[in-house]
Amino acid sequence: MKIALAQIDPTVGDFSGNIEKIVDASRRAAEQGARLTVFSELAICGYPPADFLEKPGFLIRCRSAIDEIAAATRDLPTAILAGVALPANGNDGECGASATMSSPVGCKPAFNAAVLLDKGQLLLEQHKRLLPFYDVFDEQRYFLPADAQKVVELDGLRLAVTICEDAWNDKNFWPRRLYTVDPMEELMRQEPALHINLSSSPFWYSKRAIRRQMLAAIARRDGIPVLMCNQVGGNDSLIFDGSSLALNARGEVIAQAASFAEDLVVVDPFHAAPVPIPADDDTEAGYRALVLGTRDYVRKCGFSKAIVGLSGGIDSALVAAIATDALGAENVVGIGMPSPYSSAGSIDDSRQLAANLGIRFETISIRSLFAEFKQALDPLFHGMKEDLAEENIQPRIRGTLLMALSNKLGALVLTTGNKSEMAVGYCTLYGDMVGALAVIGDVVKTRVYAICNWLNRSQEKIPAAILTKPPSAELRPGQMDTDSLPPYDVLDPIVEAYVERYETPEHIAAEHGFPLDLVRQTVRLIERSEYKRQQAAPVLKVTAKSFGMGRRFPIAVKVQV
Repeated sequence: MKIALAQIDPTVGDFSGNIEKIVDASRRAAEQGARLTVFSELAICGYPPADFLEKPGFLIRCRSAIDEIAAATRDLPTAILAGVALPANGNDGECGASATMSSPVGCKPAFNAAVLLDKGQLLLEQHKRLLPFYDVFDEQRYFLPADAQKVVELDGLRLAVTICEDAWNDKNFWPRRLYTVDPMEELMRQEPALHINLSSSPFWYSKRAIRRQMLAAIARRDGIPVLMCNQVGGNDSLIFDGSSLALNARGEVIAQAASFAEDLVVVDPFHAAPVPIPADDDTEAGYRALVLGTRDYVRKCGFSKAIVGLSGGIDSALVAAIATDALGAENVVGIGMPSPYSSAGSIDDSRQLAANLGIRFETISIRSLFAEFKQALDPLFHGMKEDLAEENIQPRIRGTLLMALSNKLGALVLTTGNKSEMAVGYCTLYGDMVGALAVIGDVVKTRVYAICNWLNRSQEKIPAAILTKPPSAELRPGQMDTDSLPPYDVLDPIVEAYVERYETPEHIAAEHGFPLDLVRQTVRLIERSEYKRQQAAPVLKVTAKSFGMGRRFPIAVKVQV
């Protein structure tokens, strides 16, 4: 039997658009001889739908979407296996106030389901068993777990269908299991010939290799082929890389869909030969993920253009490059806004960057505006030494100008702060933090340099002067980042260890040979800056622990370090 992995980029709530993608991919799969076309988890409604699942109308639309797909594919020789949310309480999923008030866990209005349609008929409605409730996942907030797993037959072939997390609890693979049950153990007792997993597994560094290794271990353990269809595209902060896979019973990869792009792969899981596995390059993958996340965020929000404030520094240069590849050079505008402390090289470097990328570049001097702000504040500031207050006026002027251009041009402003700066609060609220999307907010400074050097591997996109100049905010004469922060090759390991792995200051200091006082000082900066991060634009997630929806800490705290 030929099976198609239809890797599509759905939009949450865009039922008409998602149905069109599913029907179109099914037709193309049928033309290539596929008897079954597999889509990703919640492909019909988009993932993650979040609190839309609490709206009865949304769940009713999910149910009607299944009927539309069944009708549109009734005459196709391929069956369709796709993910969708389905009401769990009656026909509409509405809980009602009394149910919510009386239940200690609240109302769970929906099932995370996979449906199998063939010639217009519903052959299977399988619910997800394991509901993740960690990091960016909060499925236990919305979904009821499946009571049981059941194998389904298609043309006599027995299929075990799991949904994403259902395949992530193999006791032989994970050193620590998150759940007491493994749905595949129940399914294997029913003697399936093939395991199909519908996934919406977000990207972060090294995730693709982990998925391959885990699925290969499952295939070898159970002695049957494993197919996984994964969502691709960006939805808010989350980026889905696709990278759908088919493995034979020996755990060898026999087909792999593209990463960071829609794709359709047709494979015979019982007769296909192994294929070579492309080497994983985290630097390239990180860049391609950011491009995809930016493109989908801008376009799914109804925009087509972006504005980037260009400072002459490496962060804004990388964001401009990402935006150009995501949206096209004709849809990106770079704005230079020199202050009295901006070096001539900053504007020259920004102009050269814009020329290299082919984007429009304009300058707006903020010198006179800055002088007028200081004059207006002089009666209240009189006699006080100039300090951070005057420094921060400058990025706040720039933020106001960028937002004015955003309103006038109908373009989204992309913020340019990196993860290192966001971690320790080296950023200005209502200034350089102004914007719709924090494109590199999950990329530490040393990775920013690595990606920029990778971009320049065949031709100069990022001017050499930008790569070699010492980092500076240029908010006062002679200012350097190292005036306020440790060097980035020291700061970044601390940030990664404390933020991403929750390591203690003592462990970090011992592991890296850093002074304990320096580590503690950095950790205090991280903790004190939570109020800024919770007012930041959404951050595109490329690490296992990013700032934003997957990292939930209170603001008003007193932490001993």
